[in-house]
Amino acid sequence: MATTKAEARPIIVKRIKKVSGGGHHGGAWKIAYADFVTAMMAFFLLMWLLGSTTKGDLKGISDYFNTPLKVAMAGGSGSGDSSSVIQGGGQDLTRQSGNVKRGEVPPDNHSYNLQAAKAQMAREERARFEVLKSKVEAAIEAKASTAPFRDQIKLDITDEGLRIQIVDAQNRPMFDTGKTQLKEYTRDILAEIGAVLNDVDHKIVLSGHTDASPYAGGDKGYSNWELSAERANTSRRALFQSGMEETKVLRVVGLAASIPYDRGNPFEAANRRISIVVLNREAEKRMLSGGETLAARDAEDAQRALGPQPPAAPTPAPAGPPQVTAANTAR
Repeated sequence: MATTKAEARPIIVKRIKKVSGGGHHGGAWKIAYADFVTAMMAFFLLMWLLGSTTKGDLKGISDYFNTPLKVAMAGGSGSGDSSSVIQGGGQDLTRQSGNVKRGEVPPDNHSYNLQAAKAQMAREERARFEVLKSKVEAAIEAKASTAPFRDQIKLDITDEGLRIQIVDAQNRPMFDTGKTQLKEYTRDILAEIGAVLNDVDHKIVLSGHTDASPYAGGDKGYSNWELSAERANTSRRALFQSGMEETKVLRVVGLAASIPYDRGNPFEAANRRISIVVLNREAEKRMLSGGETLAARDAEDAQRALGPQPPAAPTPAPAGPPQVTAANTAR
């Protein structure tokens, strides 16, 4: 009986279920959270960049990522127009250190109107010629030996620059009839003019003119063309003797009676004159480049004023210094 009772006792087996980690969930969630924060930082950084970039820069960035090769080769308006896509940093976009203000600073892109700049330079040059004209007038009136002749000195500003003309008056010529030697008072006038012109950075052109009276003995080869050229060259030497630099003279021409001062009376004494033109930059550039000359333009103006003229046989250029040109521009 004892044995039977022992066999009838149930056997209880206890099994312990082990939970891995002992109830701890691990660190995988931290990695996911860090990825989320990083993505959010990148998103807000992108939003800040887009908000601080101009429309032109945005278009450039868009074009670059859409067709980078095309933008690189063809160029265009966009981020490549400035040294940086982002205009500065911090609160004050104009400063590299320290912050004072907030806001967007436009890129330093300049555009220039060349025509307006050229017109402004022409106005400034004309103003300088006005000052030079006043200086010449003051120098003539300040000296006792030249003041009585101020009415014979004509100054005006033309398309070529400042024109100074020393004209003959009745019974008060610059040269003796048919001669090339300067009167003493003419030498004084040229000395005063040369001293003033030596202070300006402009080239000058000298031209000699006569009236329409034929030169005595002109049939033998010497005429008003040679006479006007030699008188212009004599005036050039007088300017140099007054201290003016030789490099300032660009051209010396003799025009005879082809461009009269008084077009209505070609025999008037005022037609006998020496003309000095202080060239502006445009006229000087034309002459140095072999373009349209001052003498040619003067001749065309005179031709339009005088009307058609009978053709004249060209006169050979006179022998003499290489600076002199006897320009036969009459038609």
